[in-house]
Amino acid sequence: MKYLIAGLGNIGPEYELTRHNIGFLVLDQLADQHKATFTTDRLAEKADFKFKGRSIHLIKPTTYMNLSGKAIAYWLQDLKIPKENLLVIVDDLALPFGSLRMRTRGSSAGHNGLKNIEQLLSGQDYPRLRFGIGNDFGKGQQVDFVLSNFSQDEFKQLPEVINKANEMVLSFCTIGAERTMNHFNK
Repeated sequence: MKYLIAGLGNIGPEYELTRHNIGFLVLDQLADQHKATFTTDRLAEKADFKFKGRSIHLIKPTTYMNLSGKAIAYWLQDLKIPKENLLVIVDDLALPFGSLRMRTRGSSAGHNGLKNIEQLLSGQDYPRLRFGIGNDFGKGQQVDFVLSNFSQDEFKQLPEVINKANEMVLSFCTIGAERTMNHFNK
C-alpha cells in the first residue's frame, strides 16, 4: 500500500515558521522521526519511508500555496496512488489553535491551496487533516495573520500538537480515515 501525504505551505525562509506553513512543519518532524530526508524533485520537496509495510511518500509542494494542486496531482499520477490514499495537511482558521480534525472530504472554506487541489483533482472528495491556527485577527487582517509567525505561547504548544498530527497521519496510513477520525476527532 502506498500513501501520499502532502503538507501545504510556502517555500522560502520568510515563510518557514508561519501559521500557513503548518503542513510543512508537520512533515518535517515526521520525516525526522523516520530518518527520511527531503530532496527537491518535480514540483516538490519529497521524502519517503516505510511504516508497518506501507510506503509513505511525503511532499511539500514548491509551487507556493495557491498552486499546491499541481504538485499533488503530479505525484498521485506518478506514484499511481489512489485519491483515497492522499492526505493533505492544511492550516485552518475555523478551528482554535491546536485543534486537529480529519475529514474525508469537504469544501475549501476559502483556502486557496485547497481550492487549487479541488480544481485539479476534480472534486472535494480527498482526505485532509485540518490543523487549527485560530482566527485572532481584525477585519481585513487575515492574510497578515496566516503569514505571521506563531505567538510565543503557541510556539511552546506546537511540538505536542505536531506530534499528535503525526500520530493521526500514521493512523490514517495503517487503519484508514474512518477509524482514525473515530479515534482522534473529538
